[in-house]
Amino acid sequence: MATTFQDLGLSPVALEAIAKKGFTEPTEIQVRTIPLLLESKQDVIAQAQTGTGKTATFGLVFTDKLTPGKSRSPQVIVLAPTRELAIQVAEELDTLKGDKDFSIVPIYGGQSWGVQLRHLQKGVDIVVGTPGRIMDHLDKGTLKLDAIEYFVLDEADEMLNMGFIDDVEKILSYVEGERQMLLFSATMPKRIADLAKKYMHDPVSIRTATDEIANNSVEQIFFEVSGRDKFDALCRIIDMEEEFYGIIFCRTKVDSDQVSRNLNRAGYRSEACHGDVSQDRRETILENFRQRHTQILVATDVAARGIDVKDLTHVVNYSLPQNSEVYVHRIGRTGRAGREGKAITLISPAEYRKLRMYGAHAKATINKQFIPDGSKMVELKKRKITRDVGEVLADSESLARFKTLAQEMFAEHEPEDVMAALLQLSHADTLDESKYTYIRGTREYRKGENGGSRPRERYRSRMEQTRLRMTIGYKDGANPGRILQMIENDYGVSGRSVGKIDIMDTHSFVSVPDSDAETILSAFDKNDKRSRSKLRIERAALGHSPEQFGLERVKRKKIHRKNRS
Repeated sequence: MATTFQDLGLSPVALEAIAKKGFTEPTEIQVRTIPLLLESKQDVIAQAQTGTGKTATFGLVFTDKLTPGKSRSPQVIVLAPTRELAIQVAEELDTLKGDKDFSIVPIYGGQSWGVQLRHLQKGVDIVVGTPGRIMDHLDKGTLKLDAIEYFVLDEADEMLNMGFIDDVEKILSYVEGERQMLLFSATMPKRIADLAKKYMHDPVSIRTATDEIANNSVEQIFFEVSGRDKFDALCRIIDMEEEFYGIIFCRTKVDSDQVSRNLNRAGYRSEACHGDVSQDRRETILENFRQRHTQILVATDVAARGIDVKDLTHVVNYSLPQNSEVYVHRIGRTGRAGREGKAITLISPAEYRKLRMYGAHAKATINKQFIPDGSKMVELKKRKITRDVGEVLADSESLARFKTLAQEMFAEHEPEDVMAALLQLSHADTLDESKYTYIRGTREYRKGENGGSRPRERYRSRMEQTRLRMTIGYKDGANPGRILQMIENDYGVSGRSVGKIDIMDTHSFVSVPDSDAETILSAFDKNDKRSRSKLRIERAALGHSPEQFGLERVKRKKIHRKNRS
């Protein structure tokens, strides 16, 4: 197997472009695919995860094999599932063209039609676009695919997930004559396999190792926390790291907005990115993130498809992904280009077995760690303050304009008192153990440690509990176990977070923390509200008790659990 780009048979022009980008060693997908594409016209199915260098794989081949301006119609069309990915791929191809004058244009919805039309009328070599906007141009006759030499389908499985496969097939029907088709996909669902069988000619299949992303450069850890403690735990995780520049993955748009909003309130620089964000705003958000004006990006999986930032320090699974492939996609966004990264997952106790399955699929060990308690957080803060002050002291020039004020303060007060007052002004809350709420599962207070002593931090008030009403009862076969199982499996909230359960003939009442109630209601509204099932979940009216519904028979069951923390 080749170990350098020179061994792959690339031209000096391509090698010079690689050197300018700082690439030193080819990835597995590049080693196995580039020589094949340079030497033959065979169609290729490449199954590889995000971050494996797929764009450079075909971009370097285009640099070597295509002639700029050969035709007014494009020689290459690359289909991408999202606007962000289309822009990213176009920008990457532009950096790989070397001194060849290729015209590369991204085409996507939300961009000015007039701008796109002018580019196409002028003539373009490579078009990178989303299926919907490509179809619009094909239908209006403003884009011709009569000169296509390469047809690239990038992130094919995500095209399927987003409902674009029918459009992809229509676009393929516009391609005339011979063309080489390249299909890249992290997974290979049946519909994608059927499409490949229909439109590709004797393709060569290349599959990289599933653990290419989950390698030793990514440390994978998890924390077991309840839904009510999840956000507090997230803040402590961010604070305990020396540097944090990363993506936090959430399951829904609502969760993304809420987490980002709460992070900003807590003093972090965060922005949310999901499908409801306008295109102009999304591009601004991503540019702010790339420039590190934003420290944390909170995103859904679909929105994150087009994000390629090579120096991320962390990826956090705030919500456990739906399957192991998505898990590998997420963690593959850190630990790139030889840098070390960390992938952190927050799970409920009920999700532990699923996480173990993900680790087995990724061929990786995911180690358990514990959220620091208040005393440890204060120690961490003190060390960071000491370090930061030391860095400022090392830059004596920046201190000059403050020295006069400092001397005036020292003339009236003892230096220690002045320092203490400044620390109180800037760090009073972060250096106060009592300000850190109790999180179950911290190492110091697990059963059998520290003599089983109870933490001093106070439990959250019962006033933070929300009462939910469910339209199932004993007549429907409801029982506490079934309700707990439904809450965990269908709505992603740990049964350990559930408080009082009241079950009647046709209705049930469940008490859960406010944050978990939002999770349940959001999931129900998204997945179950329009179903024909009789199940409905809503907030119970203030003051309602089961008896107030006037039912013939009332059976109440209170669930008591020992605190196993």
